Amino acid sequence: MAYEFIRVDREGPVTVFTLNRPDVMNALHSPAHFELHEAFDAFAADPDQWVGIVTGAGARAFSAGNDLKHQAMGGDMKSPPSGFAGLTSRFDLTKPLIAAVNGVAMGGGFEIALACDLIIASETATFALPEPRVGLAALAGGLHRLPRAIGTKRALGMILTGRRVSAAHGYELGFVNEVTPPQELMATARKWAAEICELSPMSIRASKEAVFKGLDEPSLEAAIKGQMRYPAAAALFKSEDFVEGPMAFAQKRAPAWKGR
Repeated sequence: MAYEFIRVDREGPVTVFTLNRPDVMNALHSPAHFELHEAFDAFAADPDQWVGIVTGAGARAFSAGNDLKHQAMGGDMKSPPSGFAGLTSRFDLTKPLIAAVNGVAMGGGFEIALACDLIIASETATFALPEPRVGLAALAGGLHRLPRAIGTKRALGMILTGRRVSAAHGYELGFVNEVTPPQELMATARKWAAEICELSPMSIRASKEAVFKGLDEPSLEAAIKGQMRYPAAAALFKSEDFVEGPMAFAQKRAPAWKGR
């Protein structure tokens, strides 16, 4: 499908989603949200797509967040049920997403990155939730995901000041997985994706789902007891991969994963 405000490129089992509004630092407006909603729906539904990488077009920005000029001019501010960028309220996606942050990730842009499972950042990347500077608040998940990622005190240090954090500092705080030179960003993100693709997609989905659903359980005991009820775990035990993995190990060969 052709899109106007994003690019979607298939690379085998890896899909690259590029926010493609570099003239406004990849800030997003309503039409872009709905395009991303459709693209992530297609990604979720396709059994041959295993891992996603989200990045921004150009060298300046991953995403500057909400397109405030579009909002100020009375532009349509509707968003899909999946939230900002078709992602921040998408809680049923068990396929892993990697944010390849190539520059500014401000406000909603940072919230997109936080909604991904891993963040790989260029040395030039910067992160912030500066919404209070313009009379807004980071209500697309940033106020909840950041404390869960780095702890309440550290998160409030960013949230209550709106301060910018470098990629290196983000790594120290714990929300960035790896920092790379700008020219190596996409290669590094693809390396992470390739490592994930070496494993059973069914196992990866069950593992991701268990982590996030388990965090919502009232106790560790409840999480361990409850994980067998989760849909991705049930799908794992019924899958071809569940048979293929032990068989390949016994036969001393590389497994041929199906993702189904």
